[in-house]
Amino acid sequence: MLEPYLEDGRFFVVSLTVKPVRSAHHITVLVDSDEGVTIEQCASISRRLAHQIETREIFGDAYNIEVSSPGVDQPLVLPRQYRKNVGRELKIQLKDGSTVTGKLAGIGEDEVLTIELPKPKKKPKAGEPEPELSKTIPLSEVTKTVVQISFK
Repeated sequence: MLEPYLEDGRFFVVSLTVKPVRSAHHITVLVDSDEGVTIEQCASISRRLAHQIETREIFGDAYNIEVSSPGVDQPLVLPRQYRKNVGRELKIQLKDGSTVTGKLAGIGEDEVLTIELPKPKKKPKAGEPEPELSKTIPLSEVTKTVVQISFK
């Protein structure tokens, strides 16, 4: 039902949830685009989706629709979101329990992230190898990624 309102791929659905709440249903749709999403665009999608729900009589009782873009505190979910955030600082939790923080340099078609790691504060001691300044991480190894907000 949302597909016609995504403007041929300009917008994409990040998540969609439907939860029964008391005597109604609460529908939450998170949409995004490569350029971001305005309040007016969310409202337009919401109105058109509500019209479809009412026309098709999907819910016999009351419902509430919330269409918005993912907030800065929402984790990245789709490869397209990673592409949108190239150049930004990320905190990545991996399946092995480790965490990587660095700047997203890119994401390949094979869904492998390239992360620029921060330069160490201290120079390595004589005989120690130079620390790695970049890391590649397959998206399949990521459990959660959050964009780090900087107020510098």
